[in-house]
Order: sequence, then C-alpha cells, then structure tokens
Amino acid sequence: MTERPHLDEEALAELKEVMEDEFNILIETYLQDSQDRIAALQHALVAGDTESFAKSAHSFKGSSVNIGAPQLGAFCLDAETAGRDGRLEDASIALEQIVVEFQNVRVLFQQLLNS
Repeated sequence: MTERPHLDEEALAELKEVMEDEFNILIETYLQDSQDRIAALQHALVAGDTESFAKSAHSFKGSSVNIGAPQLGAFCLDAETAGRDGRLEDASIALEQIVVEFQNVRVLFQQLLNS
C-alpha cells in the first residue's frame, strides 16, 4: 500500500479558505465524531457485524478524505473492504491501523488548532 501523508495540506488550505472562522469548529467536530466512529467500528467488530462495520468504515472514509486525512481514509477503505468481504481478521487489522493513524491525525489537528 502506498504511504500517504497524515494531512493533505492543500485540502486543508482550501477548507480553511472556504470555512473561514468556522474552520476550527469543523476540525473539532471531526475529531469528536471520529472518536464516535471508532467506537462504532469496535462495537461492530466485537459483535461480528460485518455489514455495520463496512458501513461505518465507509462513512468514516468519506469524512476523513474530505477533511484532508488521506492515510486515515485509505485505512478506512481497507476496513470497509474487509467488512464487506466478511474478513473479520483483516477488519481487525485495519481497525488497529485506523486507531493508530487517528492518534497521529488528532495530534496534528490539535497542533493546527493551537497555532
């Protein structure tokens, strides 16, 4: 798999230009929503609900790509595919990657908000 940046600086610059004063609120909302999405993925995985897992991963993928977190979006795509195909072990691995990458993204976004 191709390594992507944690954050897409160009996408973030465009979002900041469009959102203006609401940019920080957008980032804060994304960070909170992402924690909820990870919890939903974990719950679906524990329950063995591959359909819900795939749907949650798909939704998280979209929000991550739109906010400028391409590597997180790529891991969500892996999770979505594994869930859709009923591959729980691969889904579990993808979820671990999502959790680690989200920690990276969260730190970078918090630094951005504090700058």
